[in-house]
Amino acid sequence: MLLFDLKNTHTRVFKAAVFGGLVLTGIALSGCQVRPLYGTTSGEFGATSMVADDLAAIDLDSISSQFANEDAARVLYNELTFNLERGAGSPAKRYRLKVLIDVSSSDVGVEQFADVPSAYTTTMNSTFVLSDINTNETLMTGRSFKSASYDFSDQRFANQRAYRDAQERVAKSVADDITARLAGHFASRS
Repeated sequence: MLLFDLKNTHTRVFKAAVFGGLVLTGIALSGCQVRPLYGTTSGEFGATSMVADDLAAIDLDSISSQFANEDAARVLYNELTFNLERGAGSPAKRYRLKVLIDVSSSDVGVEQFADVPSAYTTTMNSTFVLSDINTNETLMTGRSFKSASYDFSDQRFANQRAYRDAQERVAKSVADDITARLAGHFASRS
């Protein structure tokens, strides 16, 4: 009979400890908010703003590319324009986004007996600055870089197409990264 009572006591203590831990976790997480990134949020004085509206209000400068291929700069510009405006038209621009990119390519694999590269990696490094158009105040700065690899063959056209495809893939990835960072910036302000 004494053994049975000890088992119940340990079980009750364990259940109380688990319940207490859950209560403390609930209290700790009560200040956290989960909300959709592109949803409506209430700002100061009851005004509502949407992250999508803030993104569409960004004026994208032409993309500077010191050593980059112009095709990569064009793809990045087009992807950023689509990601920011999403076909919503052209609202009044309140922000300016300047992007500087550098695209490089390097060999990563060499054929054993021919000393010819068999694979390349294309990397896009970008630096961006978001500023207020009216005050010219810098609101956010950031860097983004992505890489994509492609195979090298003995066919010249296939190599050119593979290089171009790798540039397009890194430009799209960098555009998505920049857009997500900008959306996070606007969501954190509200």
